[in-house]
Amino acid sequence: MTTMINPFLGGCLIGLAVSLMLYFNGKITGNSGILGGIWTLTKDKAWWRLFYLAGLVGGVYVYKILIDMPDYVLDKPYPIIILAGLLVGYGTRLGGGCTSGHGICGIARFSKRSIVATVIFMAAGILTVLIVKIFGGAA
Repeated sequence: MTTMINPFLGGCLIGLAVSLMLYFNGKITGNSGILGGIWTLTKDKAWWRLFYLAGLVGGVYVYKILIDMPDYVLDKPYPIIILAGLLVGYGTRLGGGCTSGHGICGIARFSKRSIVATVIFMAAGILTVLIVKIFGGAA
């Protein structure tokens, strides 16, 4: 039962968090936009971005303290991890936002652009898994 409750509660918390962000700050909760806006802190005084990202990262450690969670070990070389991060960043810019912005906030606002983007990146992910399973590769 725990395997069903944890994702349900996580989804509820995500929904609550994005709703609170929109209500109190008037901002859409897209992680790439929030991260990208850090570079303009001196211009728009958006310190809330730093607090948001600190909570995003710090929440993992709080969860780890509260719930016995195994350590995650990176088993890939750092150049591969860095390349993967750069590719994700490029895709985020190319797609006009990240999966959280499009999939959670954009669809909730019935944004046609977000619906199309979400369908495309879900289809690409499904296709990638099928190709890897058919032709072998990472387990």
